[in-house]
Amino acid sequence: MQTTYLSLLVKALESLPELLPGTTYRVPSIWTGDETGAQQVNPALYFGTIISEILKNHNHAGDDHSGSAWRSEAVVYNLFVRLAAAFDHNGDGCIGTEPLDCGFRETGTLLKAIALLPYIKKLGANTVYLLPLTEIGSACKKGSLGSPYAIKNPRKLDSLLAEPALGLSAEVLLKAFVEAAHLLGIRVVLEFVFRTTSVDSSWIQEHPNWFYWIRDDESAAHYGPPGFDPDTLSNIYGRIERHDMQNLPAPSSEYRDRFVSQPVTVTRNDGGLQGSSADGSPCKVATAFSDWPPDDKQPPWSDVTYLKMHNHDAFNYIAYNTIRMYDSALDNPETFNTGLWDEIADIIPSFQESYNIDGAMIDMGHALPSLLKRTIVRKAREKRADFAFWDENFDPSPSIREEGFDAVFGSLPFVIHDIVFIRGLLNYLNKTGVALPFFGTGENHNTPRVCFRYPRQEAGRNFSMFIFTLTAVLPAIPFLQSGMELCEWYPVNLGLNFTDEDRELYPPEKLPLFSPFSYDWEGGNGLKPLNSYIAKVLSIRSRFLDLVLSGEPGSMTIPYVSEPELFAVMRSSGAQSLLFIGNSNLYEERRGTLEFSMQNSTLTELIGGDTHSICEHKLEILCKPGACMLFELSDKQ
Repeated sequence: MQTTYLSLLVKALESLPELLPGTTYRVPSIWTGDETGAQQVNPALYFGTIISEILKNHNHAGDDHSGSAWRSEAVVYNLFVRLAAAFDHNGDGCIGTEPLDCGFRETGTLLKAIALLPYIKKLGANTVYLLPLTEIGSACKKGSLGSPYAIKNPRKLDSLLAEPALGLSAEVLLKAFVEAAHLLGIRVVLEFVFRTTSVDSSWIQEHPNWFYWIRDDESAAHYGPPGFDPDTLSNIYGRIERHDMQNLPAPSSEYRDRFVSQPVTVTRNDGGLQGSSADGSPCKVATAFSDWPPDDKQPPWSDVTYLKMHNHDAFNYIAYNTIRMYDSALDNPETFNTGLWDEIADIIPSFQESYNIDGAMIDMGHALPSLLKRTIVRKAREKRADFAFWDENFDPSPSIREEGFDAVFGSLPFVIHDIVFIRGLLNYLNKTGVALPFFGTGENHNTPRVCFRYPRQEAGRNFSMFIFTLTAVLPAIPFLQSGMELCEWYPVNLGLNFTDEDRELYPPEKLPLFSPFSYDWEGGNGLKPLNSYIAKVLSIRSRFLDLVLSGEPGSMTIPYVSEPELFAVMRSSGAQSLLFIGNSNLYEERRGTLEFSMQNSTLTELIGGDTHSICEHKLEILCKPGACMLFELSDKQ
C-alpha cells in the first residue's frame, strides 16, 4: 500500500515555519507513554515524528482484506474526534473554537487522531470506530459547535476536523488517518446517519419530497410529538409486542393536519430556506423527536429532521408508525421513496472508494426499512466481502443477523448498575444463545459514563474495572468508549438513562457532543488510568478467544457463590473453561466460596498472578472493592 497521503502530511508538517519565541503548544504526556502531565512541543515536529514512526514501523496487517475473521475478533476504541483529540494546548484553561496563532486547533482534529493511533493500539484495540465526521448544519445549532448528527451533507466532511496550519482538507486528513490505521493493523469503522439530517440539509432545495413539512403558522409554535391517550398507548404497545403492524393507531387528525402534502417548492430567502405548499401557504421542515416509546420524555431534537422514507398520502406525518414501527401498508414498493433510498444506498460505497474504510455503524438502524438496510449491506459487500456492519440496536436477534449485520449495540449499559439484572440478562443469553455479538461495554456517547454516578471517586474506577473485565469474557465485542480508560465521568450526551435533574445540570451548551470539551488527559480525573489494566485483560482474552466468542446455548453459566455480591461467570468449550469472579460491591471487600467437582487443586489467577487453592472441592475468594479475577480451568466445571 502506497503511503501517499501520510507522506503528503509529513511534507506539509516539515514545511511549517518554526514557532515564534514564547509560543505555547502543550500535549498530554499520556499520548506518548507517561500517565500524567503535559509537555510543551513544536506541533509540526511532534506530529511529524509520530507519523514518521508509523511509516517506519508499520506491519501492514490492516491491508489483508482476504477474510472476515477480523469482524468477530474486533476490539473497538470509540472515537469522537472533535472531543477525544481535544486539548488545552495553550494552557489558558479553556478549549478555544478558533485556531491558535500557530494555526493548530484545540478542538479535536484528524491530525491529532492520527497521533492517537499508537496509543490506541497499545491499549489493545484493533478497530477504531469514529462517530460522524460529516458536515454539520448551522440552523437551530445545539451548543457552540453543533451536533455531529445534524448532518448537512453526508458526502462532505466537517471542516473543523482539519488543521488550518497544514492547508489540507479534512478529506485528505481522513485518507491519511485510514492509511495510518491500516499500517498499524487497525481497522476503521465510520458511523453513518441515514434516518435523519439537519433541518438545513443540502438535499432540501432539490429534493423537498424527501422531507416532512408542517404549516409555518401559529400552530407551528406548538409542534411536538403526537400525544396518545392511555388506552391508545396500551393498544400500541400490545400491537408492537405481538408484531401486529396492520392498521396501527394513528395520531389525531388535528396532529396529522399540521403536515403539508407534496408538492412543496423551496426558495432561499435571506440565507435560509422557505417552503411553499401547493396552495402557496408557507411551510417548513418538521423537526424531530424520539418516537419510541410513543410517550418518550426526551427533549425534542430541534436541529434534525426525519427523512421521509415512504410516499403515502395516508401516512404523511411523523410518528412511531411512519419512522420506525412501520405500518404494514408501507410495506409496498409503490410507497418507497426510491430516489432517497438510492441516494442513501450509494453513500457507503462512495466512502469505501474514497477512504478505504473497513466497516460502518448504522445510526438508528432499527428505524430504517428492512429492505433498505439489506440494500445498503449488499452494495457495500459487493465492493468488499469482509466489510463490517454494526447496528444501533439493543436486541442481538437472528433477524438483524439475516439483514447482514455483524454486531449490535446491545442492552448491557441498561442493566449494569444492578447485579441482579446482569445475572438475569446473562442467564437469558445462556438459555437462548447469542445470535450475533453485542458491544461489551457499560457506556457509549448516549448513555451515562460508567463513572457518572461516582464523579471523581475511587468507586467509579472500581466499577469501570468490574464492568470491563466482565464484558471481556462475554460473547461480545470489547468496546472502549474513549475516556473510559481515564475514568472520565462527564457525560457526552443525555440520550438514554438520564433524569430530568441531569438535563437541568447539563444543557447542550455544557455537553461535549455539542460544545468544546476535553478529557482530563493530564491527570486522569485524579485517578490512576486503567490503560495497563485494560491491555492486560485484553491480552488474556486473546488467549481464550474461541471460547469467549462462542455464543452457543449453555456456553455461559452463572456459578453459585456464597456471597451474593461476588459475581461469577463460567465460559466453557470442550475441556477448557475460563472463570470470572468479581466483587460488585464498590466500597467494601467481600469473601465468598465456590464449589468444584475437583477435590484439590491449585489455580493461578491470570490478572494478578497469585495462586489460589481448591481444598475439599471449595475455592475461597477474597475480593477488594470492584476487583476481578480470571482463572483457567482444565476441566469443565
